[in-house]
Amino acid sequence: MNAVQQPQASFDPLRLRADFPLLAREVHGKPLIYFDNANTAQKPQTVIDAVDDFYRRHNANVARAVHTLGEEATAAYEAVRDKLARFLNAPSRDEVILTSGTTQAINLVAYSYALPRLAPGDEILVTTMEHHANIVPWQLVCERTGAKLAVAPITPRGELIVEEFVARLTPRVKLAGVVHVSNVLGTINPVRELARACRARGVPLLVDGSQAAPHLPLDVQALGCDFYALTGHKLFGPTGTGALWARRELLEAMPPFLGGGEMIRSVRFDKTTFADPPHKFEAGTPNIAGFVGLGAALDYVEVLGRERIAAYERDLLAYASAALKAVPGVRLFGEAPHKAAVLSFLIDGAHAHDLATLLDQEGVAVRSGHHCAHPLMQFYGVPATLRASLAFYNTREEVDRFIAALGRVRRLLG
Repeated sequence: MNAVQQPQASFDPLRLRADFPLLAREVHGKPLIYFDNANTAQKPQTVIDAVDDFYRRHNANVARAVHTLGEEATAAYEAVRDKLARFLNAPSRDEVILTSGTTQAINLVAYSYALPRLAPGDEILVTTMEHHANIVPWQLVCERTGAKLAVAPITPRGELIVEEFVARLTPRVKLAGVVHVSNVLGTINPVRELARACRARGVPLLVDGSQAAPHLPLDVQALGCDFYALTGHKLFGPTGTGALWARRELLEAMPPFLGGGEMIRSVRFDKTTFADPPHKFEAGTPNIAGFVGLGAALDYVEVLGRERIAAYERDLLAYASAALKAVPGVRLFGEAPHKAAVLSFLIDGAHAHDLATLLDQEGVAVRSGHHCAHPLMQFYGVPATLRASLAFYNTREEVDRFIAALGRVRRLLG
């Protein structure tokens, strides 16, 4: 019986692992240790079943038919909007736009909100630790408008220098973007404090919540931000799913990002009128089955309890951090006091890609590379890092096996 059907009083990762079929795999003849959750999380059986059931029993397009299948598909799809609104504590379901992920969500804001409002000399403020998805869209609209990208610095420990961020909130800044949890460093940024500073200066704040959503309780009203983006596939749901929450008054003032079916009220050759938010921003046929799966993932996480997930992962991170620091020659990137379960590191004399390749032979899946954060790699003066990112289904035993495998790999590399 899976976790959604039978929640337990105690948090038991070994029991939960049985809900995730892929975790039973062997790789190169060894039990899989999946430490690449910041890239994409594994899916519980309830998510797999939900997608399968949609295609087997309910497959139809949404909002385009009055027949039974169409009504069932629409109800299932729109139910996910309600679940996301509750997940984020959004004031209204109509403030939740369903997207293909955080990247599309940020691009939507870039082109629909920022582009019409930018002029030469204006600025968009981001931080040194941003993912490319929270850098490149702003660069593109800046190039089209003559605006500039401003960057707030971080410390060598991977903490945002809040006073420097606030100092850069000049009258030239028309929008600020910040990652809630760094995908490389694990740093949890003080979004409430940043949002207060932005609001006092009339600067809308967008938060990239892609890495926060799987690990932390979220409340956009308490955070005080203006836009919040998340990705479904890191939240134990299918790929190609995500969401943007935005304040209603902002959505109502924003023009559509894409044009086509579903986002209109009426179309004539001389004039088109658009639907109200959120549908104004949802042109075309969506990933219906994927969103049904995301709904099942949200159910799964809610039953486990996000506070319990966060507490377990804090303990696991502390254990893994201590074990990794004891490895000779390790350089750890990101030692902020408030961080999620992400460990980026290098070992003296070994390239990150070599380490990752050899660890794969040990059955250990970790990420190597720049992690879509080139500027952050440049800040640290390295081309790449190795990243072990944990989830609630990972265990101390896996950490011990990972450290042992790392020792064997180090010896192979001399």
